[in-house]
Amino acid sequence: MAEAAAAGAAAEDGCTVRLLHAADATPADVLAADGYLFATPENLAAMSGLLKDFFDRSYYAALERIEGRPYASLVCAGSDGAGAARQIARICTGWRLKSVAEPLIVCTHAQTPEAIAAPKTIGAPDLERCRALGEALAAGLVLGIY
Repeated sequence: MAEAAAAGAAAEDGCTVRLLHAADATPADVLAADGYLFATPENLAAMSGLLKDFFDRSYYAALERIEGRPYASLVCAGSDGAGAARQIARICTGWRLKSVAEPLIVCTHAQTPEAIAAPKTIGAPDLERCRALGEALAAGLVLGIY
């Protein structure tokens, strides 16, 4: 999902895209970006621990320094994804970021231990939605809409 969104954003002329794993992203990356697309699986009705760790490491270093920048989010969930989306939105509200799209939630319906542990395959229609979100975020940045 994140790769599809990054590909959509990269298709926009004039936009530099960096796809970073949460464990590798730093406060300096947050400060250097003009916009953000946060992607996470939902684990136990929450964002992933790695994304939470990223926010923990970056929050205060970026506080009051990125206000007004645009963001969107992607959530891959086994059921509804709302818990992870709410957590991301709350953190972004604290950063005073501007939401430019509703959270894009892809539901895999994985409900058994085996299905939850198995690698997920995201269908072409959902990947296209992710690509389109990345493209829209990038276009808004390039055009100065956000």
